[in-house]
Amino acid sequence: MLHRHPFLSLLTGGYLVFVAWLTLTPQPIGPDDRDLILRGLDALHRRGYAESIDYNRLEFLANIALFVPIGMFLLLLFGAGQWWLAAIGAFLLTSFIETVQQQIPGRVSDDRDLLANTVGGLIGIAVALVVTMPATLRRRRARERRAAGVA
Repeated sequence: MLHRHPFLSLLTGGYLVFVAWLTLTPQPIGPDDRDLILRGLDALHRRGYAESIDYNRLEFLANIALFVPIGMFLLLLFGAGQWWLAAIGAFLLTSFIETVQQQIPGRVSDDRDLLANTVGGLIGIAVALVVTMPATLRRRRARERRAAGVA
């Protein structure tokens, strides 16, 4: 992927740097930040939107969303035939992050984050599989035609 898709590789690298900054640096959510988030949720609730989403559920959903692109990038890196490696990679990456967070002041390692990030990675893998399916099928048919012509 790196030499065939330099822009995608650059985008992947940039997103991984963003995720590292977001997850591996001390970034405690202060009372002002939490208050802003709660006011935003309250405004949505008053209008009848997202009434079942509280702060903890929002944080869980944000962790899922954070890892959807990572699952997509990993699938593109390993290829559709190696989707299971992408799934293992997403789990290992989030395990690494949660382990390192235990050593960072102001960070809290949480098993729910491990679950949410892994689910996000799996969703990203599924999305990438669907998006790349036409190209994967074209390549498979072309290989089959070549093999039939050679045999």
